[in-house]
Amino acid sequence: MAATGTTSGQPQFIASTGSRSFSNAPLIENSDYDQIVVPDRTSWKNLFAYMGPGFLVSIAYIDPGNFETDLQAGAQFKYELLWIILMASCAALIIQSLAANLGVVTGKHLAEHCRAEYPRVPNFILWVLAEIAIVACDIPEVIGTAFALNMLFSIPLWCGVLLTGLSTLVLLALQQYGVRKLEFLITFLVLTIAACFFAELGYAKPAATEVLNGLFVPQLKGNGATGLAISLLGAMVMPHNLFLHSALVLSRKIPRSVRGIQEACRFYLIESAFALMVAFLINVSVISVSGAVCNSTNLNAEDQKSCEDLDLNKASFLLRNVLGSWSSKLFAIALLASGQSSTITGTYAGQYVMQGFLDLRLKPWLRNFLTRSLAIVPSLIVSLIGGSAGAGRLIIIASMILSFELPFALIPLLKFTSSKNKMGIHANSRAIAAVTWIIGSLIMAINIYYLLTGFIKLLFHNHMKLAAAVFLGIFGFSGMAIYLAGIAYLVFRSNKKATHLLALMTTENGQSSNETGNGSIMYSLPREDIVSMQLPQRRDAEGLD
Repeated sequence: MAATGTTSGQPQFIASTGSRSFSNAPLIENSDYDQIVVPDRTSWKNLFAYMGPGFLVSIAYIDPGNFETDLQAGAQFKYELLWIILMASCAALIIQSLAANLGVVTGKHLAEHCRAEYPRVPNFILWVLAEIAIVACDIPEVIGTAFALNMLFSIPLWCGVLLTGLSTLVLLALQQYGVRKLEFLITFLVLTIAACFFAELGYAKPAATEVLNGLFVPQLKGNGATGLAISLLGAMVMPHNLFLHSALVLSRKIPRSVRGIQEACRFYLIESAFALMVAFLINVSVISVSGAVCNSTNLNAEDQKSCEDLDLNKASFLLRNVLGSWSSKLFAIALLASGQSSTITGTYAGQYVMQGFLDLRLKPWLRNFLTRSLAIVPSLIVSLIGGSAGAGRLIIIASMILSFELPFALIPLLKFTSSKNKMGIHANSRAIAAVTWIIGSLIMAINIYYLLTGFIKLLFHNHMKLAAAVFLGIFGFSGMAIYLAGIAYLVFRSNKKATHLLALMTTENGQSSNETGNGSIMYSLPREDIVSMQLPQRRDAEGLD
C-alpha cells in the first residue's frame, strides 16, 4: 500500500472486503468531492480545518432535556447540584476526545468497531440499546418543540407533539438551500437565550460563594436529589454522542503520518474543549438563575407556584427582568431552535449507528421519521394524560434512561481506545486509561446504587400485596442481574479483532512508515458514506494555506 504523489494513486484506507471485520461502505476516490483537506504542515492554523464536529456534538449538551433538568435542579436544590454539571462536563470532554481519537486513528467509527468485534447476538443487542438511547434522546426534543409551539401559537401540547414530526423533516429538506446558514441561525438563537440567562444572572445576583460551593463540594441532600443528579448526568453524557463524534471526524482528509494523526487528535481535543466549555457555562447559568429566582424571598404567589413544579413551559418568567413581555416568545424560539438542531444531529447519529451495526443505511428523512415516530408515541400519551407536568417528568425519565444505557457505549469505547491491536502507538496511556475507567466505574456505580435503592424502596414502602411484591421482586432483580451481566461481559471480554491501520508504527529514524522515500505523504481518504450523511457540505479549507 504505497503512497504516490497523484490523486489517482492514493490507496484506500480501509478496503471493503465484505467481511464483518471491515466497513462495507466504499471510500471516496474522487478528489473533486467536497471535503476539508488538512494541510501537511505544523501550524496552529490547521485548527480551523478541524473545527465542526465538536460543535455539532455540543448541541446535545444544550438541548431541551438539559434545560429541563437544569431548571428543576436549580428550583429544587438551588446550587447544590452544580458539581454534577462540572463533573459531567469534564468527563464528557475526556470521553468525547476518546471517541474522536478512535475515528481519527482507525478510520472506523464506534458502531463499526462493535460490529467487527462482537458476535452477532451481542452486536444486535448493542444496536437495540443504541437505538433506544437515540429515541430517549429524541423525547426531550419532541416535548421541548411542543412546549415552544404552545408558547408561540397557543397550540395544545398534544397537537404540538404531532407537529414535531413535520418540523424536523422541513428542516432536513431545507439543507439543499444552504445548511451552513441554517446551522448558523440555530446556533445564533441558542446563544441568544444563553446571553439572556447570562444577563439575568446580573439581576438574580446569585451568591458567588454559594455557587462556588455548589460547583466544588459534592452533596446529595433531600428527597429526589439522587434521581435528579442521574438525570443531569444522563442529559450531559449521552451514548449516541459517542457514536456520532467518532463518525464525524471521518469527513476530514488528514496526513497519515504519526505526527499528522497526533495533531488531529490534539486539535479535536482543543475544539471539543472550547465547544463543551460554552455548553458548560450555559448549563451553569440556567441552574444559577433558576436557583436564585426560585429561592428568592420576594417572589409573588404565581411565580412561587411555577417554581414548585418548574418545567420548560413555565420557565420563561425567569427571563422577565431581561426581556419583559417578550420573555416567553424569545425563550420559545430558542427552545424550538435547540430542539430542532439536536434532532438533526440525532438523526445522523442514528444513521451512523444503523450503518455501523447492521451495514444498513436509510435516507435521512426516513431515518428521522422512524426515530421520531417512536419518540412521539410515549410523548403523546403522557401529554394527553399528564399535561405539561407529565411531559416534563417524561424528559427526566428519558435522561435517566440515557444514563443507564451509557455503559453499553462507553465500555466498548474505553476498551477499543486502550487496545494496541486497534490503536497501535496511539492507544490510551496508562494514566488516561485509569482516569477513564474510574469515570466509567463511578457512572455505573451511581446508576446501580440508584436502581437498587429505588427498587428496594418500591418493594417495601409501597404497601403492595405479598404476591405482587414477590413477582415484582423476582422480575426486578432478574432485570438488574441481566444489566450487571451485560456490563460484566463487555468489561471482561478480551478484544479479539485487530484493526488494519496505517501509521501505527514509526520507523527506526522516528519517521512514519507511511512516508515514502520521495517525501510524499499518504492521506486517509474520507469515507464517502460519512461525508454523504454529514450535515454540512464539506469544502476545501483553501483559506488555510
